[in-house]
Amino acid sequence: MTSRLTLKEVLQKAIEKEIGSQELYRDLGRRTADKTAKDTFEELVRQEEGHQQLLERYLRGELKGGALRVEQVIDYKIAENTGQTEITPEMTLKEIFLLAANREKMAHEAYLALADVHPAGRVKTLLEDLASQELTHKHRLEFLYTEVAFPQTAGG
Repeated sequence: MTSRLTLKEVLQKAIEKEIGSQELYRDLGRRTADKTAKDTFEELVRQEEGHQQLLERYLRGELKGGALRVEQVIDYKIAENTGQTEITPEMTLKEIFLLAANREKMAHEAYLALADVHPAGRVKTLLEDLASQELTHKHRLEFLYTEVAFPQTAGG
């Protein structure tokens, strides 16, 4: 199903997702005792804050070079990028990592879709860079998932 939203609405939803990711990673960082996981979540929070600030700059009209008007209606598959299971106290750490990796996958796809509707220029490049960063986040979370789901034993 395709939704027709203005660019402003898409950007506002993307900002909300970035804020939601920050909250998720802060919470996960507090829940885990694993130093690598804790450090990863702290770094992810900082990166998601940077994404939020970039999107807010675009929303305020501070980015030029391929930017679309915020009132412009775009054909955007929002449903594929919004549905997500919430974390529950019953979930295991490996399930949480997997859910978070899926969230980053959806963010990656959302930024690629948004970049696709932009003409060549600075904004398109920034959106493609955001997509790439979200994919890097996904890979980091998948690494943490494998560390928890398939722990190394003394025998190898």
